[in-house]
This record gives sequence, C-alpha cells and structure tokens, in this order.
Amino acid sequence: MHHSPCWYFAPPPSPMNRPTTRHRPALKNKPKPPSIKSHSPNGVVTKHKDSSDLKKSLYSSAKNFCSCLGNAHFLKWRTGDICGVVVHHPVPCVFAASLLFFMAVEYTLRMVPPTAPPFDLGFIVTKNLHRLLESRPTLNTILAGLNTVFVGIQTTYILWTWLMEGRPRATISALFMFTCRGILGYVTQLPLPEGFLGSGADFPVGNVSFFLFYSGHVAASIIASLDMKRMKRWELSYTFDILNVLQVIRLLSTRGHYTIDLVVGIGAGILFDSLAGKYEDSKKRAASFVTSATTYGSFYNSEKERNGELLG
Repeated sequence: MHHSPCWYFAPPPSPMNRPTTRHRPALKNKPKPPSIKSHSPNGVVTKHKDSSDLKKSLYSSAKNFCSCLGNAHFLKWRTGDICGVVVHHPVPCVFAASLLFFMAVEYTLRMVPPTAPPFDLGFIVTKNLHRLLESRPTLNTILAGLNTVFVGIQTTYILWTWLMEGRPRATISALFMFTCRGILGYVTQLPLPEGFLGSGADFPVGNVSFFLFYSGHVAASIIASLDMKRMKRWELSYTFDILNVLQVIRLLSTRGHYTIDLVVGIGAGILFDSLAGKYEDSKKRAASFVTSATTYGSFYNSEKERNGELLG
C-alpha cells in the first residue's frame, strides 16, 4: 500500500463544512459618513455638518465667550475704583447724568406739529429784546450796521494773517467752513423764523436770502479768535469773544438764526480750525520728505562723481 508524504496539501473542505462567518481586514483610514445634503428650492445644494462637529463648535464658542467674560475689565473694579470715578472724572459723570436726563426728556416730549412754528428756547429767552427791536426799527438798523462792521473786521483779520503775515491757517479754515456751510445750508433749507426783523444794513445786505444752518458770522469769529490766541494776542481775542456773544444775542433777538445755527457755528469754527491745522501739518511733512529725498539724492550723486574722479 502506497502512503503519500506527510507534507501533502489537504483538499479544500466541502461546501457543507465551510465556516459561515468571514473576517474583513481592518481599514486603516475608515471613511467618514457622507454629509447629508439638502436641496433648496433655488437648486443650491447645502451641506449639513455632522451633529458632533456642531456640538464641538458650539462648545468652543461658549468657551471663548466665557474666557472673554472672565477677563472683562469691570470685573476688576473695586469699591474705591467706582468712587474714584466720581472724584477724579467729574465731567464724564456729569455727561452720563445728562444722558439719562435727556433720554427721559426725549421719550416723554410732545412733538411739535407740522403746522406749528418751531420751538426755540433762545427765542423765548430773548422775547423782550425782540419786542424792543420790533418797536424801534432805527435801533435795529444801528445794531445791524455795527454787526456788519464786526463781520468786516473779522474778514479783514483772517485775510491779513495770510496776505501780510504769511500764515494761511485761518484763511484755509474759513474756506473749509464756508464750503461746508453752503453744502449743508442748501441740502436742508430751514424756514425763516417767525418774527424775523430784517435790515438793509445787515450782512448779507438786505437779508434777501441766506442760509440759516449754520451761522457763518459766529464760525468766522471763532476762527479769528482761535488764531489770535495762538499768536498770544489775548486782549484782541477776548474782545472778539465778547463781540461774538453780543452778536449771538442780537441774532436771536432779530430771529436771524435759530439757536442750533449759532451753537453749531461755534463747533464748526473749532472743527475747521483743527482741520486746517492738520492740513498744514500734512503739507509740512510732505515738504520735509521731499527736501530730505532731494538732499539724499544730491549727496548720492556727489559721492558717485567723487568716486568716478578717484577711479579716473
């Protein structure tokens, strides 16, 4: 009887004896489940994040918010710091109190109806002067003529600083101011105040037509006064300030301007004087830059010429 060697291969098992379970090899990079897509009515496909990713992003956002809240500046305040604000910073505290007060006034105020004249507190304060000037036209004309002289003086001073002293800041400021006044005055044309007392001696001559917002008289006076203070012409600047106050009272008494026109005129004079100063500084910086670049270029050229001479 023939025996086969022991290392022979056993025949494959019959289908009846095969194991029923199969083991798949483990995948190193297991694919992520596909994101759920939804079609919007306009045909754009939108991808939705997996819920676990959404939870992670929400947790991260909440953690960052809590971190920022924990480092908030007000959490470091102490009782002494809060009391110190009132002692060391009284002006902002007054502004904060006025903010709350005017919020209450604004939300409880009765609006002026369209058919009624505008409410102006300056007109109420100067109503007695208005009656006086209304009853005495000659006095109104004299005051109007004096006011026109004052306007001429401030215009002359502003031009003098540029033409005679070579300091154009006040002139540039006045040009900025009157240009902006023209734009705003045309964009919003306010009605002439009720009870306006015009005069042929006033400026503009005859008061035929003019912009109400804002007051160029007051703004130009502020520009001239600020220039005087920069040049330490204190007596002249204080004289201009006093005349400007009298000018404001007269304009309110004759109803030549609303109160808001005069107040904004003061702010406009300060604002445009500052802008003119920044304009001058920018021109000076540009001129110094050009000068330094020219100097460096001439120095570089002279060095090249010197080196050429030495090599020659």
